[in-house]
Amino acid sequence: MHPSSAPSYYRATAHAYPAFAPLQGRREARVAIVGGGYAGLNTALGLAERGVKDVVLLEREQVGFGASGRNGGFVFGGYSLGERALLDQLGPERARTLFALTTSAVHRIRDRVARYAISCDAVDEGVIWANWFRDPGVLRQRQQLLAAQYGVEWEWLAQQELRERVRSERYFDGLYERDALHLHPLNYAIGLAQAAAAQGVTIHEESGVRRLVRDGLRWRIATAQGEVLADQVVLSCGGYLSGLHKTIDRAILPIATYVMVTEPLGDRLDDCLHTRAAIYDSRFAFDYYRPLPDRRLLWGGRISVLNRSPQAVQRLLTSDLLRVFPQLEGVRIDYAWSGLMSYARHQMPQIGSDGNGLWWAQAFGGHGVAPTCAAGELVAAAIAEGDEGWKQFADYGLPSTHRPGGFVAAQATYWWHEFNDWLKTRLEG
Repeated sequence: MHPSSAPSYYRATAHAYPAFAPLQGRREARVAIVGGGYAGLNTALGLAERGVKDVVLLEREQVGFGASGRNGGFVFGGYSLGERALLDQLGPERARTLFALTTSAVHRIRDRVARYAISCDAVDEGVIWANWFRDPGVLRQRQQLLAAQYGVEWEWLAQQELRERVRSERYFDGLYERDALHLHPLNYAIGLAQAAAAQGVTIHEESGVRRLVRDGLRWRIATAQGEVLADQVVLSCGGYLSGLHKTIDRAILPIATYVMVTEPLGDRLDDCLHTRAAIYDSRFAFDYYRPLPDRRLLWGGRISVLNRSPQAVQRLLTSDLLRVFPQLEGVRIDYAWSGLMSYARHQMPQIGSDGNGLWWAQAFGGHGVAPTCAAGELVAAAIAEGDEGWKQFADYGLPSTHRPGGFVAAQATYWWHEFNDWLKTRLEG
């Protein structure tokens, strides 16, 4: 059976809300935010919580349209750049400080979900990192590194214990990260938007920005039917490029990932999972998946420069699913979709300013739920209070990704790592 024609499971099950009207006419604002994904919404809410008035957010489609409303829904600490590389690049103190921004963000997300009564199916049961390989070395090394350098404790899951929770012979052992959760990402985005709007932020959907120019000491932002004159502008468009500033746009690669959702599985889900935790594996080209409240299984994986059709996504991911859970042979896939993430060459978020009231927050690289929350806080604190915490990301600037050549390099790198995963699997037997 072909996947549903709905854009995604998340869109099909999103809470109805009164649409935010498109921008009409001319208005002034202290801060204008371009992009209604997590980075923009967290910035808007962070400003509102600090008492900043006259904040306008402009979204080309609907809030959560991009990666923020299409992702796996995992909420945990860390960045796309691994903990070892972060430590090597910054040293122990700075690496620990940056990492702590994301673990603090996990707690802030919990708090906001509760404080604003955001109905997003949050499951606070942790995340399991399952070992695809027989060699436990990579897990032991990461567990020890996190404990020694970052003060983070992950619980060891021996093979028998892991297989009691995840009913697959594909995995050999694992690590359990308790301080993590998973949720319905689009409903979370809608909840953030409603929380910000309730505190005075003006949100306009269907308001794509066509032009951004400096006008004296302010910024003029034009849409199809209106314009905003703002003191400060925040660009937070992720993989859905704004086309407003070449240097900022050229600093990221929009990379696709794929997700699908099965039919309701009923008791068949128990044949696969005896845990409410979300799971991902230890390969570079890993699978990620989690049980849903209606007894479906959400399954994601792969990255590519190609934004494939739902039918192609279903074929690829069903093959991956059956390698792990052959007991689901014949399962119907009800939804399949792809979405674009933003990656920087250095694999870290790009959070910065030009010094003239233009800000950017992008390049969260597939690890965005907690880091976008952290980024929103940093930018909001900078604008509202003059806080300089955002400068901690100064080492991770806006180097060009040299599109389209960068796409070729990114795909080749992924294929190389995928080949190494395959080779190690074959050699282990």
